[in-house]
Amino acid sequence: MNSAFFSVFSFHRALLMAAPDAAAGGATGGNALVSFVPFILIIGIFYFLIIRPQNKKQKETQKMLSALKKGDKIVTIGGVHGTIQKVKDASVIVKVDENTKMEFSRSAVSSVEAAAKEADDDEDGDQKKIEEKKDEKGGGEKP
Repeated sequence: MNSAFFSVFSFHRALLMAAPDAAAGGATGGNALVSFVPFILIIGIFYFLIIRPQNKKQKETQKMLSALKKGDKIVTIGGVHGTIQKVKDASVIVKVDENTKMEFSRSAVSSVEAAAKEADDDEDGDQKKIEEKKDEKGGGEKP
C-alpha cells in the first residue's frame, strides 16, 4: 500500500509543480526554443565536420574513377600496384607483372600514382634536363 501511495503522491506533486509553468503562459515558448538551440548546434557541427568533407571526398573519388585511362599506374584497395591495360564500363584490366593481368572493379581502385600522359612527360623532361647539363659542361663526351 505504501508504494501505491507514493506513486499517486508523486504524480500529484508533478502536476502541482507543472501548474505554475502553465499559468505563466508565454514563458514556456521561449524555454522550448532555448532548449532546442544545443541540438541545432550539434547538427550544424556534424554537418561541417563530418558530412560535408565526406561528400567532398566522395565527389573527388568519383571524378578520379571516371578519369581512369589506359597507361595509368594505380593502387587498388587491396594494395595491388599495376598499370591499366584496358578500361571497361564497370571494370579495369590491370597489368601487374609481365605475364599477369587482373580485372578489378572500378571501385576497387584507391588511387592513381601517375597518369599515363604525365609519366611520359616526366620521362621526356628528365631526358631533356640530362642533355642540357651535358651541353653546359661542354658536350658531355670527349672526342
